[in-house]
Amino acid sequence: MHLTAENLAARRGEDLIFANISFHLRAGEALVLTGRNGSGKSTLLRVVAGLLRPEKGTVILRDGEGREDRHPGEASHYLGHRNAMKNELTVAENLEFWRVFLGNPGTAGLPVEDAAEAVGLSGITHLPFGYLSAGQQRRIAFAKLLVAHRPVWILDEPTAALDASADRLLAGLIEAHLAKGGIVLAATHQPLGLENVQEMKMTGFAGVDQGVWG
Repeated sequence: MHLTAENLAARRGEDLIFANISFHLRAGEALVLTGRNGSGKSTLLRVVAGLLRPEKGTVILRDGEGREDRHPGEASHYLGHRNAMKNELTVAENLEFWRVFLGNPGTAGLPVEDAAEAVGLSGITHLPFGYLSAGQQRRIAFAKLLVAHRPVWILDEPTAALDASADRLLAGLIEAHLAKGGIVLAATHQPLGLENVQEMKMTGFAGVDQGVWG
């Protein structure tokens, strides 16, 4: 599997956020986006996920034979700043919804209880999501990535609200996903503790003006 972005540009309103962004990721590879707030990290992730239309450029997902497979958004988990869970529903009900909504035929994910255990929160799936602490809620948001298999993980500030032990757990989940041939695209201000990853520094408006990208 290959995820390729070619000459992407995006606007927010009338403002050009970035231009001429290209990258290529093969199965088992990760790209980490860094840069200050407003430099375009989140916008780029949303473009790749198919949530925003690019001003120009293309994002293509190809299978192992080099054939264009499907839109990257259809093969991606997107985890943004918000956890995308209903506070009134239990943890199990939230995860079951995402298991059904995001699941693809023939590609089973983990059962809900196993996914909760994988993020260190077994035994609390009967609780309303809103009862959990901010750190616990973020862990359950990661469990969403496990209940339905999708080969591309798009993560926006995934370590928000996590403590050091949860950071390590997150790094382990990402490493396991990469080891199985997954692809990860993440934006972060904090190191993710991953090895052998590509890095792209986004420079935002200054980069657009100068035509320079780190």
